[in-house]
Amino acid sequence: MNNPSLFPMGEPNDAYARYFIGQSYLAPLLNKEISLSNVTFEPGCRNNWHIHHNSPQILIAVGGVGYYQEWGRPVVMMQPGDVVYVPAETKHWHGATPHASFAHLAIMIPGADVSNEWLEPVDDETYYALDAEAAQSSKLTTWDGRTPCR
Repeated sequence: MNNPSLFPMGEPNDAYARYFIGQSYLAPLLNKEISLSNVTFEPGCRNNWHIHHNSPQILIAVGGVGYYQEWGRPVVMMQPGDVVYVPAETKHWHGATPHASFAHLAIMIPGADVSNEWLEPVDDETYYALDAEAAQSSKLTTWDGRTPCR
């Protein structure tokens, strides 16, 4: 697979493979007061629904085309330069579109009480129906409706 971003693609994300459909790659870039990793998804790859407890997450699209969705909200398409703020305790998923690879930087604040709760997969029927829905959403906005994400 060709790396869709300028950041290192990293190694196959085998440690978390059971929480993904398809192949992802993980390149840890920084793990100090802030955790920063580049996550790359092959076309069709996405992670399960999940919740980050006690820490928000920031996703910055750096290559390819991907999806992000919060539970009960429409899917949004992510392209390089798009930024999504995921509040702590928010059920969500993210990954590549069916036809393109995708890479994003994932930023989190580590801590003693920070954890991920991995939930159900995004099933194929739901996932493959997203192309039409995402095409109608051309601009990312924050879920609070006050400010744009980019």
